[in-house]
Amino acid sequence: MRVFRHAVVAAIVAVVAMVSSALPASAITGGEADGNRHPNVGLILFYQPDGRFRCSATLVSPTVVLTAAHCTKGTLGKTLVTFTSVIAENPPAPFPTAADPGKGYTAEELAKAGYLSGTAGTHPQYSDFTDLDNWNDVGVIVLDKPVSGITPAKMAPSRYLDGYEQPQLNKTIFTFVGYGTEVRKPVSGPQKPQPMSYPLQRRFATSPGQKLTEQILQANGNYNDTRGTGGTCFGDSGGPVFLNGYIVAVTSYGYTQNCRYLGGYQRVEIPVVEKWLETVG
Repeated sequence: MRVFRHAVVAAIVAVVAMVSSALPASAITGGEADGNRHPNVGLILFYQPDGRFRCSATLVSPTVVLTAAHCTKGTLGKTLVTFTSVIAENPPAPFPTAADPGKGYTAEELAKAGYLSGTAGTHPQYSDFTDLDNWNDVGVIVLDKPVSGITPAKMAPSRYLDGYEQPQLNKTIFTFVGYGTEVRKPVSGPQKPQPMSYPLQRRFATSPGQKLTEQILQANGNYNDTRGTGGTCFGDSGGPVFLNGYIVAVTSYGYTQNCRYLGGYQRVEIPVVEKWLETVG
């Protein structure tokens, strides 16, 4: 199995790690601009010892933003949070640089730049992509101040996806939202589709389910599949997977660097995740 996690260094597409043949997840491929369809889905930006990264996340209470553990573990200082739908049509992105990257953002400098700030938390049983039975790729940002004017997303009832096992899973269409890179043909030069970081904006796509385990939902993100419109790619990590208006999972990993195959999504409606989320916020 070859998997990639979908986080992006600064505003440039980059695979952030390869652990046990696994690559972390990223951006919407295919799909379309989200506009204001999912106003509770935001972008987070944070420093880790090896650089600055971005992920996607979802407001699930006025003070808690849900994301992936690989988007929170090792965070230095505060995490920037924004729910702006279109961040930048062209580079550069408007994000501030930390005064001391070795310590990460402070709440004061993020507030001065007009962004929300919060503290990252990581599921204590996150296996860092080494244990399929105990994946637990779930993290949160606990905001310094409550968010107003945005309705939090609804978490799915416990074990909700158990009702969508095969053969129903292949007939079930999930919605994926995030700020990741879009895979498309460039305006000039070689016309091979490739991940593009701009415009940097919230996008969504739909994909049919492919496999379900105790921890993981997999979906077919090939946008040539007529049952859906695309999948996830670099920068979509931590973004929500919706079904019937509920968050059922967060984007965790993918299988190819061109983001055109299966995507892996951490289930959040399982007891090991639900019990931990009850303790945060």
